Amino acid sequence: MRRFYKGPDLSRVLSVAEMAALARHRLPDFAWEYLAGGAENEQTLHANETDFSRLRLTAHTLVANHHPSLETSLIGSTSALPMMIGPSGFNGMLWPQADIALAKAARAKRIPFCLSTVSNASMEQVRDAVDDLDLWFQLYSLKSPSLNGDLLARARAIDINTLVITSDALVVGNREWDRRNFARPRQLTWRNKLDLLRHPNWIRRVMLPNGLPTMGNLNPYLPANEQSALGAMKFIQEQLDTLLDWDKVARLRDQWQGKLILKGVLHPDDAIQAMKLGFDGLVVSNHGGRQLDGALSSIEALPAIVDAVGGQIDLMLDSGIRRGSDIVKATALDVQGVMLGRATLFGVASGGQAGASRVLDILEEELIRCLNLMGVQSIDELSSDHLYRS
Repeated sequence: MRRFYKGPDLSRVLSVAEMAALARHRLPDFAWEYLAGGAENEQTLHANETDFSRLRLTAHTLVANHHPSLETSLIGSTSALPMMIGPSGFNGMLWPQADIALAKAARAKRIPFCLSTVSNASMEQVRDAVDDLDLWFQLYSLKSPSLNGDLLARARAIDINTLVITSDALVVGNREWDRRNFARPRQLTWRNKLDLLRHPNWIRRVMLPNGLPTMGNLNPYLPANEQSALGAMKFIQEQLDTLLDWDKVARLRDQWQGKLILKGVLHPDDAIQAMKLGFDGLVVSNHGGRQLDGALSSIEALPAIVDAVGGQIDLMLDSGIRRGSDIVKATALDVQGVMLGRATLFGVASGGQAGASRVLDILEEELIRCLNLMGVQSIDELSSDHLYRS
């Protein structure tokens, strides 16, 4: 029987799967199920990983195993690796100051980091903590144009040049495992309250001394008595613009003078429309299988989008990345790189910055080994010729 490592020495964790097992061990049930769960039957959640296995790698032998060239451009941002840490919310329930821990891990690897609207640390706090980071900001568009405008102005004021608009979460997916943990909105069941007692280290790290962390980016817009994670959750549920459409996105394009990226594209027609509006890049994504269950996996949706855009716009991909070989396969299908979500969150939940850094190390090591074994000496050499589809 295989056993995953669960000790304190994170250098002995050898894969993202082992890091996930360690995170499961250290988190209370409700936090784990928020992190790891998907929508409804979780078909898309599982397809995001399993569809990578349908792609087989070709390999040439007797190619000198030099350290392959991995530096690339991610939608105009220079990155030491064909990956970055993508946006995710409520990370403070995993580890104290998790957003800053992720940002520091990204800076150490010289890759970009994207902060979510619903992060626990504010964009200003992240910039103060990691001033030389290539920091991006992800926007959940709000109903109030003035609030959107203020968020964009704050981003510009701290030299954020890349804005990511998430388009696939205007209605929250039916995440049944997550919902079962609450007796009513924002109130844990008694079973989950008792489960917390089984995780005293999590309580000590996350809950003490000040309780659940606040939502830094949203605090300026919340009433003084609602500046809590629960108050921010209520605010975002009430203020999220569920009527966001192409016309409103076009107005955001006019407001933002930096690079603009649309995240949540699965259909080639939407990719073409985004090009017409002047987006600088797209992220092929199904929100990690947390939204529309039964949707295409990101890697399955990618080839049609690549064909539709014909190299006229930069592409990235997220959802399902668990191995360095997954990054190779996505890059061979003509994305510049990938956004990491759960992989680095498993790391930060297991050990803060050290855990996130360990995940990045694992993926880099696997990526280098995979390219060496394929006889590929630069990430730029990869193409669909390096793949077979089974």
